[in-house]
Amino acid sequence: MERNRPAALTPLADVTLIGRHTQQRAVVVKAFIRAEGFVGAQALHNRLAADGSPVGLSTVYRTLTALADAGRADMVRDTSGERIFRYRPGPDHRHYLLCTECGLSRPVDSGPVEDWADTIARTSGFANVRHTVELSGVCPDCGRQRATAEHR
Repeated sequence: MERNRPAALTPLADVTLIGRHTQQRAVVVKAFIRAEGFVGAQALHNRLAADGSPVGLSTVYRTLTALADAGRADMVRDTSGERIFRYRPGPDHRHYLLCTECGLSRPVDSGPVEDWADTIARTSGFANVRHTVELSGVCPDCGRQRATAEHR
């Protein structure tokens, strides 16, 4: 899967967006950028531990949450309710369709949702309006595998 990250954006730039630059935060951000698709804090922490990085789980959670708050990560909840994150290479907020079987994620056209949210914010008088839209289902590959297994 190709990452569409502009050359000007570096992990260090993302670390400075979320507060004080520390070695641990830089390690988490670099690992997060390398992760494919959505990843949970526990899974990312496990990868870091397997690579020998002594970063605490709480640091991973705080870093991912700070990246999401700074607009550098998209966050959704998986079927168990865990927050999972995906690196956002640009400032544009995106929505995804997430496979509940394999975790595959695909960005979706969310223009109508964004327009609706902007209209609600403008007409309500509220400021800093945020929204969450989570779409999940079974991807075509998993659907075929499930159908094949059911026919056996």
